[in-house]
Amino acid sequence: MAPAHPVGPPVAGAFVPDPALSWSAAVAAGSVTGAREPAAFGGRPWYRVGPRTAAAAACLVLGLGLIGGAVTGSWLTDDGADDPTGDHFATAGALWHNAPVDQLFPPTVQGTGAGPGGADRTWTRIAVAPDTGCAHAFDPLLSKVLAPVGCQRLLRATYTDATQSYVTTVGLLFTKADPAAMSALAHRFRTERLDRRADLMPRPYAAEGTASAGFGDGQRASWTVSVLTDAPVVAYAVSGWADGRSVDAPQPAADAVSAGATTAPAQAGLGNEAQGLADRIERRLRQSIGTATEKPS
Repeated sequence: MAPAHPVGPPVAGAFVPDPALSWSAAVAAGSVTGAREPAAFGGRPWYRVGPRTAAAAACLVLGLGLIGGAVTGSWLTDDGADDPTGDHFATAGALWHNAPVDQLFPPTVQGTGAGPGGADRTWTRIAVAPDTGCAHAFDPLLSKVLAPVGCQRLLRATYTDATQSYVTTVGLLFTKADPAAMSALAHRFRTERLDRRADLMPRPYAAEGTASAGFGDGQRASWTVSVLTDAPVVAYAVSGWADGRSVDAPQPAADAVSAGATTAPAQAGLGNEAQGLADRIERRLRQSIGTATEKPS
């Protein structure tokens, strides 16, 4: 994914994705060819041979035709030779360099019903980080937890709400793992509730000259982490106030959006910011995977 420089919201044309990063590559159509039937056996036209030879030849042609038809039919109908799950997984893992930035992180994201009480939200992208590895991208403990799946590439973007009161960084960690390893990590997050631990919060991405300039580790207020099992991706989001205020007691988004939550992040709707934006970016990712794995009709 091509890097982008920080941009202020909402400035038209502030980011131009690399046109090379697209789905424009043509797929060559395959063809099935068959052998042409010989005009004669033994140098003589088929209608001039003796009755026994003609009968034997007819049986041979019929047999070859049946076998050839069965083989050709298997070519045309057999889609089980390739593992669709494997294809889907591999395609998903390549999206970090095959999909344009605007496809994974749109300039504007609509969050219908994503706010507190079902209020609508609109997020505007204000910064896109260059695609990088994972060195220094996570706190040491979170890096240790994610180590078993490896790091292929990390994509991040930071958004602000319509009032520019909040900032949220959303990230897509493309791992090196196979489906079994991703399932194992997802199981661990689920059973050990690792997504609720404040010492496993993702780090934000701040950009000078934007509303996120003061969005540092101490400003993290709410977060969510999702380990996908149908793609080698860990999706996450972390939110905070745009004025740079520090947060003494951050709260996971799953708790901050629950009824009756009274913490400052919950009352401000920062859990909704993290959860709502993460959900919609994850949906975009799945749509991109589906588009990439569609077979031509």
